[in-house]
Amino acid sequence: MVPILLVLLLVLLLFGIGFAVKLLWWIAIVVLIVWLLGFLFRGTSASGGKSRWYRW
Repeated sequence: MVPILLVLLLVLLLFGIGFAVKLLWWIAIVVLIVWLLGFLFRGTSASGGKSRWYRW
């Protein structure tokens, strides 16, 4: 009985890790797209040059 519970616990743990990693990949893709759009569509500064859309 205990080995079966351990295997089920391991399956649930691996499923949870796999779901979290997949979710993190989707978040990383969204952040990359937002960064690229901000880089491509940035405005001009008061001096006429290109300004940065982020502060760092």
